[in-house]
This record gives sequence, structure tokens and C-alpha cells, in this order.
Amino acid sequence: MLQEIILAGFGGQGVMSMGQLLAYAGLEENKFVSWIPSYGPEMRGGTANCSVTISDAEVSSPIITEPNTLIVLNRPSLEKFEKDVRPGGWVLLNSSLIDIEPSRQDLKVLKIPADEIANERFNNSRVANMIILGAYIHLTGAVSLESVVGALKKVLPEYRYHLIPLNRQALELGIELAQNAV
Repeated sequence: MLQEIILAGFGGQGVMSMGQLLAYAGLEENKFVSWIPSYGPEMRGGTANCSVTISDAEVSSPIITEPNTLIVLNRPSLEKFEKDVRPGGWVLLNSSLIDIEPSRQDLKVLKIPADEIANERFNNSRVANMIILGAYIHLTGAVSLESVVGALKKVLPEYRYHLIPLNRQALELGIELAQNAV
């Protein structure tokens, strides 16, 4: 199993946290992982992306040029990274903030209005990223839900541990949405 993922969005949308969660979850499952963050000029509001590799074998290079999955939370990220996804790869997109369709026909696409769902279901748009991450977990099986939930204690500061149940609910909802969509 080899998953090469690019996650991208605006700073403040939790892109880096999603990448860290995947990497820590992979480590928890004794997989080989890499995580490389990339920030735009501003932390909050600027562009942010990261590359994550999860593999059953050693990772020869952490640089990802042709991801098999692209998770995008905003339109500029879709426009920038869609061209790089390998044919047949997944594009998971936040359709609350992306008002265009991917231009390529050789990709599998799952559109989730994550911001709208997060606000309606949880009254908290900050878990939109967890909804998309839950969908990713279901579609790829790269890591388990339990490993991601366990990784929350490594990514969140201790004073935010009370948010772990909310994040778990958002991940579970993403899994459910992906089950119903595919």
C-alpha cells in the first residue's frame, strides 16, 4: 500500500493538522510515513499545503509529484494541484468553497459541502476538515478511524482535548458521507 496525498487550502482551515493526523495515525499502525508542510506568506488566510506519504514499505523520497489523492479545501488549491494527480486518483473537495468542477475526466471526485455540513450539524465550521478526512479514511483505508482519533492527542494541545469527541463525530460523519456517495 502506498498513499501519496497532497492536502491544500487556506491557512486556518486545518490543512496542516489533517496532514499531521494522517502521519501520526500511520506511525501508530507501524507504517512508514512522511509529512512535509508548505506555507504561503501568511499563516492564517494565506495558502497552505502539505504532502503526506503513508506506505507499507520504506519511503524513498518524501517529495510527491503525482499524488494518488488530492484533498482540497478551497478553489485556488484545486486550480493549482489538480493537474498533478495521477490518472484514476481521488480528488476530495470542499464544495462549500469550491464553485467549479475539476477539469479532468480521468479522476474520481467526491464533493462534500464540508463547511455547510459542519455548521449545520455541529455549529462549528472548524471541523469541516475532519469531515473530509473521514471521507478519505473510508475511500482509501490508508489508516483507521481509531488511529486518527488516537493521533488527535499528538496534534491538539492538551487544553483542546475536550474537542476530541467532536472531531471524532465529524470524522464518523465523513465516513458515512463517503459510504453513501460511492
